[in-house]
Amino acid sequence: MKKLSVITCAITLCIAALSPLRSDAQWIKPMYFNVDWQFNAPVSNDYADVASGWGMNFETGYYVIPHLAVGVYFSYHTNHKYVGEQVLQLSNTSSLYTDQQHSIFQMPFGALLKYSIVKGKHWEPYLTMKVGAMYAQMNSYTQVVKFYDNSWGFNMQPEAGVTFYPMPHKRCGIHLAIYYNFSSNKNKTLTYDIDCYNNIGFHLGVAF
Repeated sequence: MKKLSVITCAITLCIAALSPLRSDAQWIKPMYFNVDWQFNAPVSNDYADVASGWGMNFETGYYVIPHLAVGVYFSYHTNHKYVGEQVLQLSNTSSLYTDQQHSIFQMPFGALLKYSIVKGKHWEPYLTMKVGAMYAQMNSYTQVVKFYDNSWGFNMQPEAGVTFYPMPHKRCGIHLAIYYNFSSNKNKTLTYDIDCYNNIGFHLGVAF
């Protein structure tokens, strides 16, 4: 009976640790995890400046105090742009006549600090600062060959969003956020070059 009581007590403590906690009539989760579809629009970059929804965002964090969480993030996105036939002057003695499909792939990741403004039963507005690194690939596809350039740079992303929990006692909600992404990457392909990346967009997904 003593062993059974100890096991029951241990299971109860584990369930309590993994379940949402009740405090001041508000549900508080020690951990969270977001999985989002991402829409992104490049700013001050005409190489591949067509906004697109070809991206995803993942992040997880732990609340060290009720309103402040630390965690990590990872996301990726691709933007495209078609460029019609033109002559590219590659050097004094060479040129290229072709049409192109421009493409930019971005993959930022790093650490985050999240501040929940209000931790209500249903609504949780918040502010987040993400800081880390970014891998970027600049591509130019022609009819016969692909030109590309890879780079690494510093990434910074402020974000404002809100999570809505239809049923507060469940660890599942709907997540919406807007963000501005800056990265110091520099790329050059053919006669084009990019000095720093700036993007604006939003995340829409689920929160656990």
